[in-house]
Amino acid sequence: MTDRRLLLVHAHPDDETIGTGATMAKYVAEGAHVTLVTCTLGEEGEVIPPELAHHAADRDDTLGQYRIGELAAACKALGVTDHRFLGEAGRWRDSGMMGAATNDRPGCFWRADLDEAAGELVKVIREVRPQVLVTYDENGFYGHPDHIQAHRVSRRAFELAADPAFPGGEPWRIAKFYLTAMPKSVLRRTIETMREAGVGFWVPESIDDMPGCADEDVTTEIDARPHVEAKLDAMRAHATQIAVDAPWFALSNNVGQQALGVEHFILRAGVPGRPGIGAPPEVGGLGEPYNRETDLFAGIG
Repeated sequence: MTDRRLLLVHAHPDDETIGTGATMAKYVAEGAHVTLVTCTLGEEGEVIPPELAHHAADRDDTLGQYRIGELAAACKALGVTDHRFLGEAGRWRDSGMMGAATNDRPGCFWRADLDEAAGELVKVIREVRPQVLVTYDENGFYGHPDHIQAHRVSRRAFELAADPAFPGGEPWRIAKFYLTAMPKSVLRRTIETMREAGVGFWVPESIDDMPGCADEDVTTEIDARPHVEAKLDAMRAHATQIAVDAPWFALSNNVGQQALGVEHFILRAGVPGRPGIGAPPEVGGLGEPYNRETDLFAGIG
């Protein structure tokens, strides 16, 4: 259905692939128009491969420009052809982890004026006219300031885009507003699977200190397993940030994770559609009870 339009808002290059890559590839393959908005260039990311260390933020500060190319390659792997930076490339800078001195740097995304940044996103919304918007939860999944700000900006733009009094283009009301999610049961099974497989990355002892949500909070499960190879290819494109040993990967903290083809979401605004039969637990699904949507566009006429 070519009239389906999906908009995703992510903080840095690589976030789109880790949390929503399989879902993006699935909807592109099905003919939906998928738009990705990235809020920063990821200038403060920690570079993993020694051969790319000269791009690190504390050296010649070329990482942001380099990651533009990585993101383009990742989008190509996922089939996404409509990608924009919020405002323009480099309009707002990566703020670094919460509590870092870079949180106070002029021009960082954490310090962005909310209505100004949301206004830039409204321009995209009114142009693309998506039925569905996806971003992080209120805590940015794990507390990163740019993820939190991406949520705030997305939520504000969701409201402003439908307001006839807000200037700039014809108003547009988005039908469904989703947050990305990682269920605790999926984390638990992933740890068990990694431990059994003897992966080369560090495997946490438990899920107690890992970000995640209760299974019952999840409203929507997208089974995009046929597109997990595209997700892995997109991860490989983000070579400065992600080490891949398929089906496992790790960021600079070396904590092992599994590249799953089943991705989860929480419907924060909009009317839920009819539930479907989700994926089984052994492949990353939640299993019974089957009371969750299996399509982000479910219930949209």
